[in-house]
Amino acid sequence: MRFDVLAEACYFTSHAMPLHIPFDNSYARLPGRFYAYCEPTNVRSPRLLALNTSLAELLGLDSGALAEPDGVAVLAGNQVPDGAASLALAYAGHQFGHFVPQLGDGRAILMGEVIGRDGKRRDLQWKGSGRTPYSRGGDGRAALGPVLREYVLSEAMQALGVPTTRALAALTTGEDVMREGRLPGAIVLRVAQSHLRVGTFQFFASRGDVEAVKLLADYAISRHYPEAADTAHPYRALLEGVIRRQATLVAAWVSLGFIHGVMNTDNTTISGETIDYGPCAFMDAFRSQAVFSAIDRNGRYAYGNQPHMAAWNLARFAETLLPLLGDSEGEAVAIAHAALENFGGVFETAHLEVMSSKLGLVTAVEGDRELVHGLFGQLAEASADFTLAFRTLAEAATDTPDEAPFLALFGTARGVHEWLARWRSRLAMEALAPTERAAGMRAVNPLYIPRNHQVEAVIQAGLKGDFGPFATLNEVLARPFDEQPGRERFALAPTPEERVVQTFCGT
Repeated sequence: MRFDVLAEACYFTSHAMPLHIPFDNSYARLPGRFYAYCEPTNVRSPRLLALNTSLAELLGLDSGALAEPDGVAVLAGNQVPDGAASLALAYAGHQFGHFVPQLGDGRAILMGEVIGRDGKRRDLQWKGSGRTPYSRGGDGRAALGPVLREYVLSEAMQALGVPTTRALAALTTGEDVMREGRLPGAIVLRVAQSHLRVGTFQFFASRGDVEAVKLLADYAISRHYPEAADTAHPYRALLEGVIRRQATLVAAWVSLGFIHGVMNTDNTTISGETIDYGPCAFMDAFRSQAVFSAIDRNGRYAYGNQPHMAAWNLARFAETLLPLLGDSEGEAVAIAHAALENFGGVFETAHLEVMSSKLGLVTAVEGDRELVHGLFGQLAEASADFTLAFRTLAEAATDTPDEAPFLALFGTARGVHEWLARWRSRLAMEALAPTERAAGMRAVNPLYIPRNHQVEAVIQAGLKGDFGPFATLNEVLARPFDEQPGRERFALAPTPEERVVQTFCGT
């Protein structure tokens, strides 16, 4: 990832737009009840903080033009480019288990869709761009802190290889927003395979609009699961595909110690991407029931609960498809149940596969699952640092093994020496050379993750007008698996004084 930090604010007035964006807005061709037309609200003095030039190039956009005054005006929403969709999308959702029949894009507007150089269709969305018909009394704006967080976290997840929405740009607006106090306003340009959610289907299903559910399902198949169209039962194949992608997504989260924090159905994508980086967090000290989100008061979306909650969300998705799944209600319910029963197996297979690679295993044998669970037990007993435990284990796998850094994380925890002996016995069953194994482990066990205290430090510096730490952290996290001399501090766990115990929603 490459990006530029720009020091000076820029001021804009309306004029002709030389910037060309090759939009192809398929969602806008759906019926009008799927969205509301609206334009972003102009801001006083947009300043470009970061432009993701490599992502711009992937999208087929001219990053140089985007950094010019006309381009910044588009990124800020002060200019709506020719051919833009400019839509706020309708959706509903279960929020912490409670169904809300109308949510929708209350502070986000779909600029439009582009087909990138890789042939893939993606949404460009203004986030923090002002009120929409779905704002429900909110101001539709975003504060600087959540924008910096979303940029850092989403691009870090991309570098870690996790399916995710991405950030094309981050800007300040030159205007304040009122939250707990007066804060600088900001906008992030979000890029996604689409913004279809389980909650999008729920919006129409809860209204008994079967026609809309079918249109939406056909659209989702065309855009994300074209192979389903060629099956005898395309809507069943759609359900199975979404289950498969969500199961593998959550397996990736769990393997990295990531806690989403707000796994509501309106934040469960049909594409299988991670979306909404509000109260999320990466664990430092391991706890199965770790919760950081300030709004998750009962631990519904705790680290260890995430597979169960993903399955719950997918059950809500299956409910919306029932009219399409069978000729009778009984048949449809049976089909949905059969599909949902596969979630656990898909998740366990994906989780074991990624965890085995983190342990340096390239073959699968009986007992591997118990070996993985045994390490999680030791992590829990010692409250060991999750990321460093796996990274230092690679040093114990070389041809001159050094176990000390790994063991130091576990203190006096019982059983860690016994677990290491079991692991070494398991490694002896494979022909992989130690040097090759250690290199493979380093390639899947990150040294650098967006630790909560580092993200908070970036936000606090940004609130004081210093965006140097933001730039540096993004540069580090773009290469999470590589040792970066001089940046060792970014790999360190927080001190007790640095530890962040709560993260917050950005609304």
